[in-house]
Amino acid sequence: MNIRKRLEEREEHILSPFAQRSSKTRGRLKEEPECDIRPAFQHDRDRITHSKSFRRLKHKTQVFLAPTGDHYRTRLTHTLEVAQIGRTVARALSLNEDLVEAIALGHDLGHTPFGHAGEEVLNRIHRGGFRHNEQSLRVVDVLEKDGQGLNLTVEVRDGILRHSKGRGAVVIREDGVDKPLTREAEVVRVADVIAYVNHDIDDATRGNVIAEHDLPRESREYLGSTNSNRIDTMVRGVISESLKSDDMAPAFGEELEHHIFAFRDFLYERVYDSMTVHHDFLKCSRIIEDLYHYFLLNEDAFLQETKREDFYDEPSMCVCDFIAGMSDRYAFSLFEKIFLPLPWKTQM
Repeated sequence: MNIRKRLEEREEHILSPFAQRSSKTRGRLKEEPECDIRPAFQHDRDRITHSKSFRRLKHKTQVFLAPTGDHYRTRLTHTLEVAQIGRTVARALSLNEDLVEAIALGHDLGHTPFGHAGEEVLNRIHRGGFRHNEQSLRVVDVLEKDGQGLNLTVEVRDGILRHSKGRGAVVIREDGVDKPLTREAEVVRVADVIAYVNHDIDDATRGNVIAEHDLPRESREYLGSTNSNRIDTMVRGVISESLKSDDMAPAFGEELEHHIFAFRDFLYERVYDSMTVHHDFLKCSRIIEDLYHYFLLNEDAFLQETKREDFYDEPSMCVCDFIAGMSDRYAFSLFEKIFLPLPWKTQM
């Protein structure tokens, strides 16, 4: 018996009836031999972790642009916090932790430089718009491994596509277009909001954008007075509420959801849309817009910069892919190289 089959048999004994079994995956985009060591979702997790797009997350903005302090979150640390919270919930509900972790690690691979400001400007100027969850799926399907893609399972790809919620509902109670295929993908949606609500408050407090006493008082008293306490309250609340339901679907209780959304609304009002934070992002939007139009008008420059011989898709799509994949510092340096004059150097 190979190791993968032994692990798949163990899943049959320890996972909830509502969990997604690795052996029951709906398959991959392209058929391939199964690994004899790793079940399908563990294999997907490893592919994501070793991808170039995953490594670039360490230099992409979460909320604060190129912070000088060591303890502010980046898109990578956000991703790791989502994965940790997701695994805690999944283990308590006897769901497939490997699937949760794979979705969590891949959910923001398509995010632009400069956080949501980058997403907003690409959505405005790119024909057909831009949504980072759709771009994350494009990264794993098309762009990674020099155009081969990672060939992930249907369940991981679905979870990546359907993780995004903006200011909409976190828990999708009715079957519909946004309803994920698996309980594990629903866990990631919940873990994502728990992670960013708490760490964005922590970062905004560290950056003196807000103070602890600015938070909605009733919600602060309900959820807790520290980042750790609030995460604990939210995670315990999700687990408790989920265990009450017949189908064990990940869910917030009504009161918990009210207070989480109060914090989320507060963040939009006082942090994300505040000029203290937003002012520099207006400048960043100009960087992305100028780079986008420059490469559309100068196709040879695009091919030279990307070291390609030809376009693999419509030029506008290729340029959008290129810009969305940039780290913050690469976008800065490329803009400087193209648009800013360099000091004259005497020829020796």
